[in-house]
Amino acid sequence: MVVFLHVTVSVQAQNKIENKVAAAVEQLRKAMIDADKTALENLVSDQLSYGHSGGHIDYKKEFVEKLVTGKSDFVTMELTEQTISISGKTAIVRHKLSATTNDGGKPGEVHLLVMLVWQKKGSKWILLARQAVKV
Repeated sequence: MVVFLHVTVSVQAQNKIENKVAAAVEQLRKAMIDADKTALENLVSDQLSYGHSGGHIDYKKEFVEKLVTGKSDFVTMELTEQTISISGKTAIVRHKLSATTNDGGKPGEVHLLVMLVWQKKGSKWILLARQAVKV
């Protein structure tokens, strides 16, 4: 009975952590659509490595700047088939991303498979790395 109770408590704790990570992913999604500079800067690490599906790597300053200036403009963004794996203070999130864009005023669509690496800093989760590939 004690083993069962321990497993139940561990699963509940894991689910609670996963819910917090999922909330951070959703905050990032909204901040990217809204081009919210303050929210973006608070959600990503100063060491951010943001890999685009075309191979280009952005760091924090470039990532935020592209969204704020409209060079990279997400009009809509849907995340599906999301999985979250926790290891200590690190979370790996994978999902499918489908979005409509208006990059630099040019309408488009993207369909990607994305992996995000989140790191717990204090009481919040921040994005450390991201890599996308075209579907």
